[in-house]
Amino acid sequence: MTTDNTIVIGKSNEVQCLFLNRANRHGLIAGATGTGKTVTLQILAEGFSQAGVPVFAADIKGDLSGISQAIEEKPKLVERAVKTGVEGYTPRGFPTVFWDIFGKQGHPVRTTVSEMGPLLLSRLLDLNDTQEGVLNIAFKLADDEGLLLLDFKDLRAMLNYVGENSTELTVDYGNVSKQSIGAIQRRLLVLEQQGAKNFFGEPALELKDLMRTNTDGKGYINLFAADELMQNPRLYSTFLLWLLSELFEELPEVGDPDKPKMVFFFDEAHLLFNDAPKALIQKVEQVVRLIRSKGIGVYFVTQNPIDVPDEVLGQLGNRIQHALRAYTPRDKKAVKAAATTFRENPDLDTEKVITELGVGEALVSVLDPEGVPTIVQQTKVRPPESRMGPATKPERKVVFDQSPIKNVYDTKVDRESASEKLKARTEEATKEAEKQANEEREYKANKPKASKTTRKKRSSRETTTQTVVKSATKVVTSRLGQSIIRGIMGSIFKGR
Repeated sequence: MTTDNTIVIGKSNEVQCLFLNRANRHGLIAGATGTGKTVTLQILAEGFSQAGVPVFAADIKGDLSGISQAIEEKPKLVERAVKTGVEGYTPRGFPTVFWDIFGKQGHPVRTTVSEMGPLLLSRLLDLNDTQEGVLNIAFKLADDEGLLLLDFKDLRAMLNYVGENSTELTVDYGNVSKQSIGAIQRRLLVLEQQGAKNFFGEPALELKDLMRTNTDGKGYINLFAADELMQNPRLYSTFLLWLLSELFEELPEVGDPDKPKMVFFFDEAHLLFNDAPKALIQKVEQVVRLIRSKGIGVYFVTQNPIDVPDEVLGQLGNRIQHALRAYTPRDKKAVKAAATTFRENPDLDTEKVITELGVGEALVSVLDPEGVPTIVQQTKVRPPESRMGPATKPERKVVFDQSPIKNVYDTKVDRESASEKLKARTEEATKEAEKQANEEREYKANKPKASKTTRKKRSSRETTTQTVVKSATKVVTSRLGQSIIRGIMGSIFKGR
């Protein structure tokens, strides 16, 4: 529920609220399994939607889809709403758009290989430094040429081209290992078999379609089906990181607005940082630190706060901590770490209370309107106004049929891109080489027998294959200067 530029979270001695003018300072929702993290995410999403702020959230277990439907009104819910500071509790559904990489449970989500960039794709493919270097060369050549890498077909064609012309490209782009190209191609094949090919292609996602409000001024809640995608955690985390980088690169600076332009919930946040190289974590920290000035709030949802690196954790100003269980040394470390990150409440033993919180209770500390962290309070979380649990198939169909972007992304297209252009260039170069070879044959047939010295000179001329390679390479390297500019995370910088 939203009132007076705040979102009601629940009640301790007094009502605890998230202030919209500080909601772009990011947040953390943490707690053990079954302690109420999903409900907390749900009530915040409801509040943002009610305030006209679009939301993006991954639906990990498939039970967030109920946010599109009104909850069944029961006396206990009404009673809890009153006790937790909610005035005018009204069961209702919220405007929702369903998305799904596989296109089964919502609109397909796609981007192009070019837009994702070499940094994130290297993480997705789990490449070593040498292989990543070769992939960077392929992207740099494609960027310099303005060759669009839309899908895996284009990337394969580009890698093959780089491998076949490695000698000619070495001067401008560096050494290319054909073994590395082979390794990348094998990784692409595995990724394709895991379903990642569905994610790459066109029409690519336009951010404006995630940042919509309905005719009543409510922000759409974009639910991304991730239950099937979670079988490939690396693809899941890379997709969300790509989306975050796209928001960062495309949106203009707005400072601290009265309310966020959009709020992004990163569920199972530990997957982003598992086995991530230090350089990538540094870039994530940089994006999180800077994206708030674009009006974007990022909320990490995870079981343990220690799952999030300190550099990122330090950027999360709004914190809701559900119960943690101290069964192991790691658990005890997590409890201690969570307790020390709050602004101390002299009347509360934070470290002890974290282990004793019941379901639907949380420790809450947010940034006040002046940006100062509030004292941590033990809080009973309010009930949601939408359904806790999944929507039925008929209900989902109604929502899908009413989608503001119906038919925009549902049919995949394949326009001319790198693979077709490289093929055309090779064919053109082959024709040119054959023409030269024919001219040479005619010249030899009509010319008197040459001396031994002349024959030796002619024998050193290029073969047809060499002519094809050099001709095609010349076509590519003669067009340098049309470079695509890339941002912090390697995604294409599209300008304002």
